Amino acid sequence: MIKRILPYEGLLHEVVEHGGVLYIGGIVAEDTSLDMSGQANDVLGQLSRLLKALGSDLANVLQATIFVTNLSEKAEFNAAWKAHFAEAHLPARAVVGVADLGPGVKLEMTAIAARPTSA
Repeated sequence: MIKRILPYEGLLHEVVEHGGVLYIGGIVAEDTSLDMSGQANDVLGQLSRLLKALGSDLANVLQATIFVTNLSEKAEFNAAWKAHFAEAHLPARAVVGVADLGPGVKLEMTAIAARPTSA
């Protein structure tokens, strides 16, 4: 069964769940005046809170795709990434440079995570 969670402005669902796997749509910083480090921490914090509300957490993220408008800021993103993910639970990931994500938006992230089943 496919479960769709939290419709977003009639364009997409923030999360689609299928077979205990959570497919999370694009997350951007709520404050686009922040630098890359601030936006990365904002986005990763949003992901963490969303997963917690869905009965999962960052340790269950399987894959993430991050779109950034300036690849020269990747080191700042990586520092925030390492602060949020334990080394034992690093997901597979790709960082892709793009021309534009909207005014002030430095990154957008999608993710796939497992929802642990209770025993």
